Amino acid sequence: MPYNPLSSLTTNATGSGRVQSAIAFASQKTGVDFSYLLGQAKLESGLNTNARAGTSSATGLYQFVDQSWLGVIKQHGSEYGLGWAADAIHPGANGRLTVSDPGTRAAILKMRNDPTVASLMAAEHASDNRDALKTSLGRDTNSTDLYMAHFLGLGGARSFLSAMASNPGRTGAAMFP
Repeated sequence: MPYNPLSSLTTNATGSGRVQSAIAFASQKTGVDFSYLLGQAKLESGLNTNARAGTSSATGLYQFVDQSWLGVIKQHGSEYGLGWAADAIHPGANGRLTVSDPGTRAAILKMRNDPTVASLMAAEHASDNRDALKTSLGRDTNSTDLYMAHFLGLGGARSFLSAMASNPGRTGAAMFP
């Protein structure tokens, strides 16, 4: 696996201190609110960098599924010295992101367990979602909006938030049975 220049950023801290240092670094680099990133990591993984969902490919501090992780690495990896990873990811004929070399794919997916890389990618993902939601909703976004985009995907969050704006009394269960 190629050298990861980010892995040394938080190696002096341990446990939750290492995770919080990584989140603080990501917040500072991207401008995404530290409290939002910390809260999302607590909710998704309990700050466990090795958390794994039993029902999907979701893994790591922010529980990225494989396709979402490959997408954010493809889009933002080069900004953080991960050009080797971004360059290895390509859209397949069906639109799904692929990595032709199994070892490289495994190395890219394993970075979900690195608190610094995961926090940076979660922050970039939140920033992208914030910009897209602000444009489509015509208003500033808040932490709840960002989490909706993380959990439901950008399209699902747009649908949900637009429906809530047009009919605030409607329940979530009615919109997503």
